[in-house]
Amino acid sequence: MKLLLLVLTVTLLLAQVTPVMKCWRKLGKCRTTCKGKEEFYILCKNQFKCCVNPKYIPVKLNFSNTEGSLRLTSTV
Repeated sequence: MKLLLLVLTVTLLLAQVTPVMKCWRKLGKCRTTCKGKEEFYILCKNQFKCCVNPKYIPVKLNFSNTEGSLRLTSTV
């Protein structure tokens, strides 16, 4: 009976773990620090970093007034 009570308690505690908040079209996760190959892209609503896999980050266009042309830069 004690074992059953212990298992039930642990199961209830694990079920109450807060879910990870999604960001960037549900391709990123809000965290305090990014893990592994993830990159910080934008801030989440709760001031955490939105960590996104680099393959989902869009290509940035750099506008250059001195050269008078567009330069395409990949963030991957």
